[in-house]
Amino acid sequence: MEIKELTNKTPAELQKLLAQYREKLRELRFKDSNRQLKNVREIRQVREVIARIFTVLNTKV
Repeated sequence: MEIKELTNKTPAELQKLLAQYREKLRELRFKDSNRQLKNVREIRQVREVIARIFTVLNTKV
């Protein structure tokens, strides 16, 4: 998800999105620990999106 898409969202929407991505990251970590995850890079991508959401939230507050 790009920064441009995130800046158009309200803080409440961003909080929901943040919760969804944190849950996704949690699931990916569990899959990785059980050696069920094929694409390990996906963890990094989700972490980057979470960081973008935090950046946008901090600029809006």
